[in-house]
Formats: sequence, C-alpha cells, structure tokens
Amino acid sequence: MGTNKKPSELHPNNKHNKGYDFKELCDAYPPLKVYVFVNVYGTETLDFANQKAVKSLNTALLFKYYKVKFWEFPDENLCPPIPGRVDYIHYLADLLNEFGILENAKVLDIGTGANCIYPLLGNAAYSWKFVGTDIDLKSLEIAKLIIKENELDQSIKLLKQAHSTQVLKGILVETDKFSAAMCNPPFYGSQEEAMMANTRKLTGLGNENNSNLRNFGGKQQELWYKGGEKAFLHTYLYESSMFKTQCFWYSTLVSKKENVEGMCDSLKKLKATDIKVIPMHQGNKITRIVAWTFLTEQEQKEWNIQEK
Repeated sequence: MGTNKKPSELHPNNKHNKGYDFKELCDAYPPLKVYVFVNVYGTETLDFANQKAVKSLNTALLFKYYKVKFWEFPDENLCPPIPGRVDYIHYLADLLNEFGILENAKVLDIGTGANCIYPLLGNAAYSWKFVGTDIDLKSLEIAKLIIKENELDQSIKLLKQAHSTQVLKGILVETDKFSAAMCNPPFYGSQEEAMMANTRKLTGLGNENNSNLRNFGGKQQELWYKGGEKAFLHTYLYESSMFKTQCFWYSTLVSKKENVEGMCDSLKKLKATDIKVIPMHQGNKITRIVAWTFLTEQEQKEWNIQEK
C-alpha cells in the first residue's frame, strides 16, 4: 500500500502535511486495514463518511506518530481529526516560543472530552503538562482511563466543571499559573442546528441517505451550547478577565469568522493587553485561533523570571 498524497496547508511542523501512508498506518494499527481501498483514480483511501473508518484512521495516526498505545471511547463521543487538532498545538507552541515560555509549559484544556486529544498531542509533541476540564463525568472517566493506560498520570490531570454555564469559574484558583489555555468550543446553538450541519457534510461526502450518522460522532456538550459558539466564547472572554494573572495566554478556536471582530472588541473593553488572530488552513476549511493576554510587559518579564 502506498501513500495517499494531498496538498496541504497545515502548519510546517505538522507530520501530516504529505497525506497518509496507509501501509505504515496499517502496520501501526492493523484494524485499519479493513477500511482501506483503492478508488477509481488508483489511490488508496477510505470512506470518510464511515464513522468507524474515520475513528480507526485517527487511532492509527496516534499509534504511529504520537506514542499513544490505547485510545478507546464510545462511538457516541466526538472523534477528532488528528491533523487539524495537532495544528492548534503547533500554532500555540509558536506563540509560547515567541514569548519565551515554550519550555516546561503547563496548559489548561477547556472541554477536554472523552478522547482527551489535546493533552495527548501536546504532551507527545512538546512534553507539556496539562489540566483538562469537562462538564461530563462519564467523559472524564473515559479520559482518565486513556491517561492511565498511556502512563501519563503525572503529566495530565483532570477536573470536573460543576456548572454547565461556566468555563473558568470553579476551575481556576488564585495560585494557578498556566502558560496557556486552549479550547475547541461547541459550534452549534442546538441539536437541530448540529444535525442540519451534519446532513450537509454527509451529502458532500456522498452519504446523504444516512443523515442520522455523524462521521466523527459527538455528544450534546461536545457539539452545542445554548446561544452557540458566540455565547460560549463571550462567557469565556468575560471569565478570563477575572483571572488575569493565572494564565499567560488564553486561546480558543473560532469556526465562525463573524465572531472574531466581536471578540476583539470585547477583549479591548476587558483591557486585554495583546490580542492575536492566527489563521489555520485545513484543506478547503479555514478556521482561526484567537489568543489574548491581560499581562502587562512587566508582568510578562516577571513571569519568565519566575518560571526559570
């Protein structure tokens, strides 16, 4: 089996820029073999509308490239695409490196989910330590097992967010010092909105007859939040202003371009000292990372001195 090569605009450090070598991936994770086939163009690929095939591919990527040896969670939970997720990690690393805080970074992952993907990738790529949060106890229990089976108990800790409307309140305390916070917020405002988007995606993948299936899974708290992405983000922004010195860089993915301008306006009103908008290109999709800090230049210097 050969390499499925596709042009990519992923981060230069992303291991998946040249597409997938299915032979290597099947060797790393043999269950993937049953999903790989040669298409009419003579290229090895798999059915990306098939949830089990997508999950198997992403498991193989973790096994092959990120030192993960166990990654099991229910099909109802979200299965993240590894190339896109690790892109966020690399762009965040660039930001931390720019400010001299890349080494020995400690990162807060908001909404870590059952798959625990950002802590796994961040630890594998940069040896970062993580605290992951989630509102769903079952998801945290599954993530805890993944952490244990991969012997990462000393590097990744988990906390339950007791209030579904809160993001940082109830999690951060006065003595916390995180190099960064990261978040992949719920995109949709309701179950109906999420299912409509899923139908459009599956139609594009040629599987419009099975619109009840999500090719990447996903439970309620992973996909929608009352008021949608905009409401979640503004809660996050406001709460971050209550913990100005507990985190050097707050950050989040933003799927809807129209939300970025409003975020920047709000952050200025909340007295953020620096705001960065970092575009990410993933195939035909463009998303962006918005990052902000409340630290003054003097506080940034003091942070670096204390950390060293």
